[in-house]
Amino acid sequence: MDLQIFSRAQNKETFWYQKGDEIIPAAMGLVPSDLTSLGQRNSGFYEHRRSSVVLNLPGLEVFPGDLLVSDGAADYLCHPLLLLNSESKKPRWPFSKRGVQGKDKHKYISDLENCLSSVKITSFRGYEFYSLKDKTWDEVMETHHKLPTDQLDLRKQQEAMWELFTSECTYFLDHLLVLKMIFMNTLKYLQTHEYLLDVDLWRLFANLEELTQTSLGFVNSLFGIIKDYVDTSETSSSLDFISVLTKYFRGSLCQSHQTYCLNYSAAIFYLESLRQRDDFGIYLKWCEQNEQCRRLHLPELLVAPLQRLTRYPLLLKNIWKRSMDSAEKIMIYSIKEKVEKSIRDLEGKVKWLDNFQKFRYLQEIIVWPPLWDRDKRFFVPECLKHIFKEHMAENILSPTNRHLLYEGKLTLAESTRFLDAYLFLFNDFLLVTKTKRNKKKLGGSDPGLMCPSLTPELQAVIKEGGSCTVLDQPIPLDRLVVKSIEPLHVSVFGLRNAFLIQHENRYRQCIAAFLLQAQTENIKKTWMAQITTAISCFTKNQETKKIPLFTLPTESSEI
Repeated sequence: MDLQIFSRAQNKETFWYQKGDEIIPAAMGLVPSDLTSLGQRNSGFYEHRRSSVVLNLPGLEVFPGDLLVSDGAADYLCHPLLLLNSESKKPRWPFSKRGVQGKDKHKYISDLENCLSSVKITSFRGYEFYSLKDKTWDEVMETHHKLPTDQLDLRKQQEAMWELFTSECTYFLDHLLVLKMIFMNTLKYLQTHEYLLDVDLWRLFANLEELTQTSLGFVNSLFGIIKDYVDTSETSSSLDFISVLTKYFRGSLCQSHQTYCLNYSAAIFYLESLRQRDDFGIYLKWCEQNEQCRRLHLPELLVAPLQRLTRYPLLLKNIWKRSMDSAEKIMIYSIKEKVEKSIRDLEGKVKWLDNFQKFRYLQEIIVWPPLWDRDKRFFVPECLKHIFKEHMAENILSPTNRHLLYEGKLTLAESTRFLDAYLFLFNDFLLVTKTKRNKKKLGGSDPGLMCPSLTPELQAVIKEGGSCTVLDQPIPLDRLVVKSIEPLHVSVFGLRNAFLIQHENRYRQCIAAFLLQAQTENIKKTWMAQITTAISCFTKNQETKKIPLFTLPTESSEI
C-alpha cells in the first residue's frame, strides 16, 4: 500500500495523506481506516472528543495536544463507554425538543412512513442451509439415503455436531440476519433519505456486520463438511469437523462476540433514550412488525450474541463427551477451554469498563468546594487563595485506587431544613454530598451518552443539569461511627428511619456529624449494614498488612 502522511493543516486537527496520485484529508486527526482496524468500526466516535487520538505509527509527527495510545489501549479507548468528556453533536431532532408541532410534525411523520413503505426486505430463504435448521440428524440421513452408523457413540457425536450446526443456523438466520437486514439496513436506508440522521449506527449495533459475516462463514464451513459426509457412499467415513472448530473458535468467532458484548449495555441504554422519540418509534414499530422478526422485539434480538457466546461451551462439551478418539477429545477440550477463557476475559473487561466509566462520570458530577466555601470559619484573602489549590476528584475518585461499594439517596437533617443528600460508600471512605438540581437549565446531558450503571437518582440529577456537592471532607472508614436513632428521640423533628454518622479524628473526638433519614426502615437497615461491613473489611485489611517494627501508627490524612 503506497501511503504517506506528509503534512498537517495549520491549527486544524486534520492530516493529509497520499495514496497513489491522490491527496486526501484524513478527518479528525486520524490516519486512514486501512492503517488500523479501529478506523472503520469506531470512526463515528472520534467525532466526539476534544483532542485528537493518534495512533503511534512510524514517521507520524507528534503535535501538542495529541494523545498517543498503544495498540493494546486503543481498543479500550475507542470503546463508546470510555468517550466521556466528549462534545457530542447536538441532536438534529426534527420535532421532539424544538417545539415543532402541528402541520410540520404531521408532514414529517407522513413522509417518514412513506419512505418506510418503499423499503424492500429480501427473503432469507435463499441460503442453501435454510431448510435444514429445523430438521433432525435422522431426517437428514433418511433424505440422502445414508444408512446410520452401527456405532452408537459415533452416532451420538454426529448428533451433537448437528445440534451445533442447526443452532448456529437459527442464530444466524433468526437473529443476526434479522438485525442486519431489517433493522440496520432499514436505518441506513432512512438516513440516505435524510431521516434519523443523528442516530449512531455503531452505538446501536456495534460490529454487527463483522459478527454476521463470521457466523455465516462458520455455518457454511459446517454445512460443507456435513454435505460431504452425507453425499459420500462410504459408510465408514466420519465428519471431519475438528479443523473447522479450531479455525473459528481460535480465530475471529470469540473475538467478534467480545467486541459486540462490550458495547451491549451502552447499546441498550442508547436504545431506551431513542425510544422516547416519535420518529424512531415509527421506524422501530415498522421493523418489529416484519414477519421475519417472529414477534421478537429489538432488545430481544440485541441480546442474542451474548446468549450465543455463553452457549458455545455447552455445545462443545456435548461433542467432547461423545468423542471416542483420545486425540480428538483433547483437541475439543482445549477449544472448549479457549471459549470459556474468552468469556471470563469478557466478564473482566465489562467489569473494568463499567467501573472506569462510572468513576469518570462521578468525577464530572461531584463538586468539591474549596476550604472557605466548605466552612465559613476559615477566612482566606483573595490574594492567598492560589496557595490552597487542592487535589480534586481526579486523584480522590480514581478507579485504580478504590471501589464503590454502595450508594444511594437519603435526607440530611439540618437545624432549620432538610436537604436531599446522596452518599457514596467506598472501600476506604464515605462521601456525603448534597444534590443540587438546576431545573431551569435546558439541554442537560444527552441521555444516550449517560453511563448505564448510574442509579436512576443520579441520572435524574444529570438530566436536569445538576450536581453533587461535597458537604465535608471524606470520612475514612477507620474514623467512622454509625449509630441507629430510636424514633422516640427524633419524633419531635418529624424524622423517621433516622441514623447518625460521626466523623472522629485520631484522638476519638467527633469533628463532624450527619443526621440522616432513609425512605423506609429496610433502607435504613441496609445502609447501616453496608457501612458496618465496609468498616469491618477495611479494618481487617489494615491488620493483615505487614507493618515494620518500631514504627509509629500512620496518622490519617483526613483529620
